[in-house]
Amino acid sequence: MPGRVVVVGGGVVGACSAYYLAKAGWHVTVVDRAKFGAACSHANCGYVCPSHVLPLAVPGAITSTLKTLFHRNSPLKVRPGVVLRNLSWFLGFARRCNQRDMLATGRSIQALLNSSRALYDQLLQDEHISCEWETKGLLFVFQTPKHFEHYAHTDELLSHEFAMPAKRFDSSELAALEPALKPGMAGGYLYQSDAHLRPDKLMSELRRVLVGLGVEIRENCTVSGFVKSGNTATALRTNTGDIVADQVVIATGAWAPLLNAELGCRIPIQPGKGYSLTMPRPAVCPTYPLIFEEHRVAVTPFASGYRLGSTMEFAGYDDSMNRSRLSILTDAAKHYLRDPLAEPVQEEWWGWRPMTFDGLPVIDRSPVMSNVLIAAGHNMLGLSMATATGKLVSEMLGAGKTHIDPAPYGLSRFG
Repeated sequence: MPGRVVVVGGGVVGACSAYYLAKAGWHVTVVDRAKFGAACSHANCGYVCPSHVLPLAVPGAITSTLKTLFHRNSPLKVRPGVVLRNLSWFLGFARRCNQRDMLATGRSIQALLNSSRALYDQLLQDEHISCEWETKGLLFVFQTPKHFEHYAHTDELLSHEFAMPAKRFDSSELAALEPALKPGMAGGYLYQSDAHLRPDKLMSELRRVLVGLGVEIRENCTVSGFVKSGNTATALRTNTGDIVADQVVIATGAWAPLLNAELGCRIPIQPGKGYSLTMPRPAVCPTYPLIFEEHRVAVTPFASGYRLGSTMEFAGYDDSMNRSRLSILTDAAKHYLRDPLAEPVQEEWWGWRPMTFDGLPVIDRSPVMSNVLIAAGHNMLGLSMATATGKLVSEMLGAGKTHIDPAPYGLSRFG
């Protein structure tokens, strides 16, 4: 029979894990070192995107990255000291930049993405969750013909290998589809299966649902280790006292490696800092969520606002706001949109994405504690994968049949 489970981490993966565990009959406590629904789950771009099946490690990624790395306005910034201190991670990434690994990883990413997309529909309906959910798709916009035509190869790959085709729009068709774009864009690709929502509203609603299911939420509660009996964790040590548990789920995102010694493994996660700006909807607001692939910047029009986001900064656990990264977002938007910004800016935000070198999360048991399950490392797709991960966590703790094969997300892949 289900017993007491503590979920460490109050982000979207932890919240969804708590939801499916509570629905399965577990007595659930969620603890977070800060606030529930904060960190990377708060102000991301809100995409639930089955189209994002390809990892960052693709053929040619190293070359293309090196070409832009030292540009002042490059969307990717890597501090040399971070590379030197974490050389094995970056070498692991480089070794994955080949066709075979890309396709294998993509199929494992897709399993979680497709499941999550369907589970979101069910969750939002069953729990009457209001989070500005829209299913218009996701529109990739290209400024230059060279990049537009080059993307045709990616579209063909996604269609052939993953049954994920996009609808192609040439310049005039794109202008008619999305009037908020400046004239003269080269073209675009619309992924009609994708959806988006407002993350902070989702997290607020999930909190309401969890409390209604009897889940206890403890904030400002930092886990420092475990009380053990043999190969079992009997309680968590926290700054507010020990918390007794029959099972533990570690869903701490980019913070997971800080528990490596206690967990008995090395979780290869690097914090990749992303940024966003939230403001009111501009007078000429996009209808579709947009990705400007050439500039690696995303735009999300919510019913209640408007967000620019993305960039990637490998700076370790540096918790400062790099304002030059915010300028990358606004500068890119000005290239593409008739009315790119609105006043006032309501929030300037950054969050640490939990990046694994192979692009897959870790969903597996600790090798030294049989009742501790790790669910972390969802890269840039935590929101998109959260519902499927939560359901999978519940199934694995219940020792029943899982709706997704968990093997690709195991720790054994790291040797």
